Amino acid sequence: MRKEVCTITFLRAVFTEFLATMIFVFFGLGSALKWPSALPSVLQISLAFGLAIGTMVQTFGHISGGHINPAVTIAFFVGNQISFLRTLFYIGAQLLGAIAGAGILYGVTPSNARGNLAANGLSNNTTAGQAVVVEMILTFQLVLCIFASTDNRRNDNVGSPSLSIGLSVTLGHLVGIYFTGCSMNPARSLGPAVVMKRFTSAHWVFWVGPISGGILASLLYNYLLIPHSMNMSERVAIIKGTYESEEEWEDKEKSMEMSSP
Repeated sequence: MRKEVCTITFLRAVFTEFLATMIFVFFGLGSALKWPSALPSVLQISLAFGLAIGTMVQTFGHISGGHINPAVTIAFFVGNQISFLRTLFYIGAQLLGAIAGAGILYGVTPSNARGNLAANGLSNNTTAGQAVVVEMILTFQLVLCIFASTDNRRNDNVGSPSLSIGLSVTLGHLVGIYFTGCSMNPARSLGPAVVMKRFTSAHWVFWVGPISGGILASLLYNYLLIPHSMNMSERVAIIKGTYESEEEWEDKEKSMEMSSP
């Protein structure tokens, strides 16, 4: 485990998750501010969140995987695709990035437009139980889309994963805004709550719902629909962060051949 953490590649990936989440939260929350002259529409907010995610995945996906969401990171861990320590570091970076993004937005926004900084909350008489189910369904479809569009075992025409993921986030917002303001992401909910010091009694909904939905999607995709053919030792190595793929072994062999006299 320590070997993985002490690499430049790992540190770059963690920093990238911080930066990507900060930018995503800034633009996403910024689209939902209550400007006196023009209130945002549901379509505007949905497109802003979707375009922000799509742009961040396209920009940073090759560095860290472009999770930008604790629910997604936990789903990847449950799917046995990232190590335990990477999971912890990614989630910490995402939460700090969300707080930083919300803080920057708060600082540059006039006081008459801040409102509650687009903090999530229950609306239209939605109960906490209903909200959990809604957030679970919204995140379920997002995580399924992420696994399906980034699965390197596919040989059909996948198209653009970043566009697919961005549209999935847009889809979730088009429905979820009416219930909960649409979270699908605990970091997105934590950022404005911390900056505005506004933790409602239903804040837990925006953790339980998305994380549960992500876990269910991961179990369904990685263990039932398209299971990975790995033995137990390989799965344990992934959790420890010591797993090396065939491509990595081939790169090492080529490097050794080139360095030998």
